[in-house]
Amino acid sequence: MVSQTISRGSESPSEIGNILPVGKIPEGTMICNVEREPGDGGKIARASGSYAMVVAHRSGTTELRLPSGSSVHLADSCRGTIGVVSAAGRAEKPFMKAGARRAWLLPKGRLWPITKGQAMVAASHPHGGGRHKHAGKPTTVSRNTPPGRKVGLIAARQSGRSKRRIRTE
Repeated sequence: MVSQTISRGSESPSEIGNILPVGKIPEGTMICNVEREPGDGGKIARASGSYAMVVAHRSGTTELRLPSGSSVHLADSCRGTIGVVSAAGRAEKPFMKAGARRAWLLPKGRLWPITKGQAMVAASHPHGGGRHKHAGKPTTVSRNTPPGRKVGLIAARQSGRSKRRIRTE
């Protein structure tokens, strides 16, 4: 908020934006930028829209519920910021250009764009090769197939047209 004062320390009030040790934060409070070890600067719940929740205080430790749903026990002296990180709906906005998606996936090391096997040469993929674009062989493979051949529909229960069932009563 505009002209809001932020305070930090164990004597600070538990208001949004203040930084307190997790041992002093009331149960049920949503916090972000939480330290895993005292003094490490904050490692937990820093992504947009994420938060951790204080669940319980026990003998020098505090239990937090993480954004993933798992729980973790931290020392009471670890600090956290009360509130939720802004920009919660950021990931719901679609990519309008291929270059934006490529730039987003590049530092993550993900393979993109994904090339169809039939568009490759035969040396690069079992479905590749040939002048016309079809797999040339069934795309279903067994679950016991060795790696390298295990492409396409792995252990598919059904492929092709479904048979018409005749009802007997």
